[in-house]
Amino acid sequence: MVKIGDKVRFLSSVGGGIVTKIVGNTAYVEDEDGFETPSLIKELVVVGEGTIPNFSANTKVEFEKQTKAKEVITPAEPEYIPEETPDGDKLNVVLAYEPVDIQKLSVTTFDTYLVNDSNYYLSFTYLTRDDDNKTWICRNNDTVEPNTQLYLGELDRENIGKIGHIIFQIIAYKKNKDFEVKPAISVERRIDVTKFFKLHCFAENVYFDAKVLAYDIVKDDIPYKMSEKNGSDLKKSIAEKKAGEREIRKPIVKKTPKALRQGETLVVDLHIHELVDTTAGLSPADMLNLQIDHFRKIMDENVKHHGQKIVFIHGKGEGVLRNALLKELNYRYKGNDVQDASFREYGFGATQVTIR
Repeated sequence: MVKIGDKVRFLSSVGGGIVTKIVGNTAYVEDEDGFETPSLIKELVVVGEGTIPNFSANTKVEFEKQTKAKEVITPAEPEYIPEETPDGDKLNVVLAYEPVDIQKLSVTTFDTYLVNDSNYYLSFTYLTRDDDNKTWICRNNDTVEPNTQLYLGELDRENIGKIGHIIFQIIAYKKNKDFEVKPAISVERRIDVTKFFKLHCFAENVYFDAKVLAYDIVKDDIPYKMSEKNGSDLKKSIAEKKAGEREIRKPIVKKTPKALRQGETLVVDLHIHELVDTTAGLSPADMLNLQIDHFRKIMDENVKHHGQKIVFIHGKGEGVLRNALLKELNYRYKGNDVQDASFREYGFGATQVTIR
């Protein structure tokens, strides 16, 4: 590539010199006597680099002019200004563990996330220890931006039994603006690590698409306070499995229940196989509790939707689940209309609730 300052010679004739300027496909070559000769660039071959002191005065000016024109000025990146949310001046911080493969809880690893649902930057330290130790291990020390989900790393088989106790130390602040000062926070929690191996312990969460184990660190500005109840420990080993790459930081997105069209009946199947992928390790009481929890979730989401019809399919069986639902409707959700659902549409074992 021919450029200003190169020593060149002509391919089709004798002679050469130093390139003084380039216009389009034409280069101007100055010889030793100071004469400029225009030539097509493709008719030149570079034989060396010239030096500015050997150029004539006009050549030096043209060289500097064209060189400056080629300089690329990189604009400074604008400072990041986080977008604030209406409720974001209250701190809401959640720690969550998401299984890499929820179908293989006995061997899978877990991705650890910290959710900052607030308008504040959070500088934090994440510490853990097990029941046998009094000293702590620092697992993360970082800053998470406002309204951001931060990936903290993978929890593997060597560490699953070492997080029976966790501590989060947090300082909240905003950048380049006035803000209400939050007290420094130090939260200690006990983690029941046996839950990592129980499918029914993983639940849906507004911040995640998959089911997770989620623990509140701060909720509406109030730090979690640990009760006196002792947590249990686990010395069981699990096979290690490498997780794929994870996005370190990403904006948090809260999920909301899908809205129903006016007059549309909501049909909820409470059969246990519709709620969990496998019932391995679940007792009949565990399964019933899962079904009741899902029933309550649906009722709580629709309690203000007056006139909404909900059909709960519970099956005929021995009537245990149906009786449990009727008990809930008579005490917790009393005042709503309750009747057997249409046999033609839903068969035996379905109850219709109309919200009043």
